Amino acid sequence: MVFGKWDASEVVCRDPGISRYINLKMIGAPHTGGRHANAWFGKQDLSVTERFINNLMRSGKNSGKKQYCAKSLEDAFDIMNSKSGVNPLQKFIDAITEAAPCEETTRVRIGAVSQPKAVDSSPSRRLDLALRNLAIGAASATIKSKKSLTEGIISEISKASEGDVNSFAVGKRHEVERIASSAR
Repeated sequence: MVFGKWDASEVVCRDPGISRYINLKMIGAPHTGGRHANAWFGKQDLSVTERFINNLMRSGKNSGKKQYCAKSLEDAFDIMNSKSGVNPLQKFIDAITEAAPCEETTRVRIGAVSQPKAVDSSPSRRLDLALRNLAIGAASATIKSKKSLTEGIISEISKASEGDVNSFAVGKRHEVERIASSAR
């Protein structure tokens, strides 16, 4: 049960690559205190919702305000559930799978010339980039507007779960994959 309200057992991830790294187990409050920090691949044992909350704290206005970001995410899940009647965790996982880029570019240096080369992204990095871009899109929707963080989260997750290019995360995915396809 995530936030003690939504059952995570009925959530299905359509992307087999990142499904192994998506962890929906929640122990009480989404606050582990960074116990995973020094372990290799320790972040895969961390709940995806807590990782999203940690990414929401990135912007200057919300830095260090974990309880505020957690409450905003919980309220966003409540509103999404009341509007659509669908499990909000399923929409969240769909948004992650739509926002995760499959390939990106790296710079390869041959002699004195460096050129971009398309490479496949690892599943862990795909999940990291998807969560980061969803959080940046939700936070940037509130800048210079009267939208709250909850409304920004709702709009970003709902757009991204449908694959809408107007979502920051999905647009960023398409941009990265377009650059990678031109670098082949």
